Amino acid sequence: MSSIQKLNITSGQPAAGTAPSLSTRTLLLLAAAAGCSVASIYYSQPMLGTLAGELHTGEGAAGLVPTLTQLGYALGILLLAPLGDRYDRRRIILAKVGLLAATLLASGLAPGIAALLAASLAVGLAATVTQDLVPAAATLAPAAERGRVVGTVMTGLLLGILLSRVVSGLVAQWLGWRMVYLGAAAAVLLIGLALWRGLPRFAPTTRLGYRALMATMLALLRRHPALRRAALAQGLLAIGFSAFWSMLAVMLHQQLQLGSAAAGAFGLAGAAGALAAPLAGRLADRRGPEIITRLGAAVAALSFALLALDGWLPTDHARLALLLACAVGLDFGVQAALVAHQTIVYGLDPDARSRLNAILFTGMFAGMSAGAALGGLIMGLWGWIGVAALATLTSLAALLVRLQGR
Repeated sequence: MSSIQKLNITSGQPAAGTAPSLSTRTLLLLAAAAGCSVASIYYSQPMLGTLAGELHTGEGAAGLVPTLTQLGYALGILLLAPLGDRYDRRRIILAKVGLLAATLLASGLAPGIAALLAASLAVGLAATVTQDLVPAAATLAPAAERGRVVGTVMTGLLLGILLSRVVSGLVAQWLGWRMVYLGAAAAVLLIGLALWRGLPRFAPTTRLGYRALMATMLALLRRHPALRRAALAQGLLAIGFSAFWSMLAVMLHQQLQLGSAAAGAFGLAGAAGALAAPLAGRLADRRGPEIITRLGAAVAALSFALLALDGWLPTDHARLALLLACAVGLDFGVQAALVAHQTIVYGLDPDARSRLNAILFTGMFAGMSAGAALGGLIMGLWGWIGVAALATLTSLAALLVRLQGR
């Protein structure tokens, strides 16, 4: 008997009849909460130029704001998300939502860059409530409708990621960057009150202690090469994705004299690509997820490579058109690969999907954190063309990982 099987003997599954029901109102609440929460880790990206100027700090220091936020999120997924199997998920969700509102408030009131960096790390940790909301929806859903329910919540999460850049860009330009954080804190607090009133309690699904839960994650990682490949490939794609979005506002400000609203508006272009990614799930069902992972990585690499044409275009309008097209392509490629990787990972062990999901997303957000850091460093050394080169190379590396998986 494997170590995973031995550990799972001590899990205590509740009786099937004890699962609470899911209403349309609760489903929409979970989707809105997922979008509002995950948006918190992306608000800073379009306003880094404005933020650096007002706090009198350099691009490298300002670039650490999204870096630490993504790092906090990655650590939270790895260290906190497994607790949803052990304790009442409602209590965990409400606690994290309260902490997220408090850390966003601290970000908006930060007197300097050091305080903002500390608050940014805490925002990332608390924003992992999104990784509790999705399993909550899956638990509440009838078995025959679980795919539709999870898809609805993931749509809310995806819209939160994409529209966060639009909202923060516009608000930062007209009301200042502090109002972005203060408004976000108020929105999260309202969502928390709605969750407190509308979210039922959840029976724990295991009696394993914390160390045992973490041990099963390590055992899963050792046991499944497909899991390791998925986490590595998605992490590599996330490096280029994060470097692009983290440095886009700086590039637009320096080279095209455009403000944070323009940087945020690029989120709409990304939405056009990323919202098409669910099509990849249907293709994965028909043709298999492996080919979709390669397709997604190839599309992302091509989109990043096309950014090298920026310096050869004759007008600013042509440059903006190129950036918009690349944003659509790279968002589609990265999101399509993520959908396919989730399909692969969830099929490895149906009894450990939360922990498998935590491993996959830890790899992804570790890549996001590295991309934000490397993007700021390379932007300072070699400019936008360096960022494009980094993103292209990491996407090609992800494609190589997937080809080797064949």
